Amino acid sequence: MNRAMFAAATGMAAQQANLETIADNLANAELPGFKGSAETFAALTDGKNGLGTVATGRHLLFEQGQLVKAGGPFDVALDGPGFFTLKRPDGSFAYTRNGQFQRAADGRVCNADGYALVGVSIPRDALRVDVEADGKTYVDTSSEKHKFAGRIRPAVFASPENLRVAGSNLFEATAASGVPQYVNAGGPAGPKLAFGMLERSNVSVIEAMMQILAAQRAYEANAKGVQAADEMLRVADNIERS
Repeated sequence: MNRAMFAAATGMAAQQANLETIADNLANAELPGFKGSAETFAALTDGKNGLGTVATGRHLLFEQGQLVKAGGPFDVALDGPGFFTLKRPDGSFAYTRNGQFQRAADGRVCNADGYALVGVSIPRDALRVDVEADGKTYVDTSSEKHKFAGRIRPAVFASPENLRVAGSNLFEATAASGVPQYVNAGGPAGPKLAFGMLERSNVSVIEAMMQILAAQRAYEANAKGVQAADEMLRVADNIERS
């Protein structure tokens, strides 16, 4: 394969990876707290000359999403950096920005997968729940008003962009991300909590559609490059034979 064809082919492969990343963003654009990703690229060289392009993987984009009023009785949003900590049935931990929770029969506050929100437990006879901006959670029961039910303490990471994606809206800590540090919400180092609100995805559907158009055009341009290089090889082969 000559250099022109190889360079164009690597460009096609890179734009295919880019399209897959954008499509994944669009597929999750309506998921509360979802954080989009962007594909990264690098030049292929032989140490001296450029040979093409390679996709080097996705990096997470942690821009704040818009907070919107929600209808769930246990919905809560993070306004600022940080994550909710969830405990899985096997004892491991996952982190999320999706504050769409529900109460289990045993009092745990869980996400849709049944993973428990760390720090709070809602009594079975709770009639009303209130989460303050600092994460302190209180409930009203039939026998007691403003009963303390725990505190949500957001987890922050030194390098959140290096978290491992463990699902469409779940992350796991890695050596590169650092261990979670738990901060008090509402303080100088932590976000505020907005009870009765949810954070929307930070994916702009319009922007993603424009990115798809740009990636498709780049893919088509590289495909034409492959065709042109193939045609030149065919012509050169015919001249050699003649």
